[in-house]
Amino acid sequence: MTSKIAAKFVLAVVMGLGFVAGVPATSMAQATIDRHLPGSEAEIKLSFAPLVKQTAPAVVNIYTKKVVTSRPANPFMNDPFFREFFGERFGGALGAPRQRVERSLGSGVIVSREGTVITNHHVVDGASEIRVVLHDRREYDAELVGSDEGTDLAVLRLRDVDGLLPAITLGDSDAVEVGDLVLAIGNPFGVGQTVTSGIVSALSRAGVTGQDFQSFIQTDAAINPGNSGGALVDMDGNLIGVNSAIFTRGGGSNGIGFAVPVNMVKVVMRGLISGDLRRPWFGAAGQPVTADLARSLELERPGGVLVNAIRPASPAERGGLRPGDVVAAINGLRVDDPDALRFRIATLELPGTANLTVIRQGRQIDLAMPLEIAPDVPARDQSEITGRNPFSGAIVANVNPALADEIGIDMMSSGVIVMSVGSESLARRARLQKGDFVVEVNGVAIDSVARLKDVVASGEAAGRWAIAVKRNGQILTAQFTL
Repeated sequence: MTSKIAAKFVLAVVMGLGFVAGVPATSMAQATIDRHLPGSEAEIKLSFAPLVKQTAPAVVNIYTKKVVTSRPANPFMNDPFFREFFGERFGGALGAPRQRVERSLGSGVIVSREGTVITNHHVVDGASEIRVVLHDRREYDAELVGSDEGTDLAVLRLRDVDGLLPAITLGDSDAVEVGDLVLAIGNPFGVGQTVTSGIVSALSRAGVTGQDFQSFIQTDAAINPGNSGGALVDMDGNLIGVNSAIFTRGGGSNGIGFAVPVNMVKVVMRGLISGDLRRPWFGAAGQPVTADLARSLELERPGGVLVNAIRPASPAERGGLRPGDVVAAINGLRVDDPDALRFRIATLELPGTANLTVIRQGRQIDLAMPLEIAPDVPARDQSEITGRNPFSGAIVANVNPALADEIGIDMMSSGVIVMSVGSESLARRARLQKGDFVVEVNGVAIDSVARLKDVVASGEAAGRWAIAVKRNGQILTAQFTL
């Protein structure tokens, strides 16, 4: 190998570690001009190995088993007449329920030496058995302490732990910057523990999955199926994120992976372990500040959240926020859009106070907003509708901030929501769905469960129904004769 080729080879290897022949990455421009061979054996042997030895023992493989009950397809039961006339007994005669076992795998991270493990909700969701295999091949059964679908996080506790286990140190995801070197450790495709390297590609990524609180760390470190729940670590060996999702077109890594920031992990983990996972609520709604809005508001740059609605008696109102204000930061951390605002609020500890940096009529002011849980007011009045009407067999409830937080809908929502629909009910035949908001029945606006009950009771004699529901932001109408 000639000196020129050797120099290019060493340069490519060492650049991956953030150094060029001993020159820090901040001096890249000069290093590009001043290329030279490594000056010592130590420089040639630069490696992530010490960091892997420090962190990998705290990353585990998770194997789950789930028993699923299914019924063979019965073409007759697709006909509403057969379903109503013969019922479940007819369907059961041609296809008895069968059980099958589904097995899946994932990864997790030991966060306490006594055996507390953090992983993804989707890794252990519905599992009847959870088995955890450590880096040194020790195996333990695990119990589910708690799980939070909104953040896709879950906490496990290993059973019958014999001695102290290797645990990882929790870092600070707010200190992470784009371009930082990271390692992703997990069990992709079940091949065994695997380490990949990359950089932080982006921060505060939202709209990636259907979770409620999204502000992912994006990385180009290879993440594949089975890596879910594994560790994203920085160069100091600290956990900065829990690998959760990938963007892929073929099922494999395309260099776009997403991790739940560790500051969210800390809050959720404490709540699940204590059995009291509660988040502060904001009580205001807003929109991103686009370039056009920034010009009209005479702001220096786009960014922040323009407040356009505030719920009475909410923390936002009592903190002094007004419609037209632009929320620019929370506790000194910049807020670029409503998703980032919601994430920042969700990572704050209860009780307490949040400092809001607000732009109001061109001036920057600071507001102190109290941190409180969402109130369970008005009463939910969760009820099943009976009788012969399009809502019969549906369970409905009054929406309040606490319920909105629980089911992951807009905290500003109000009205009557469909919580569930019976499988063989009139509501199912009317094609009502879980999550529908009941807007109007026979020309009467519905603002409470009590009003809905009164309207359906008075309308059953005529048997004619005109209903309107809101689904995914659209108003749907239908007419029935029962």
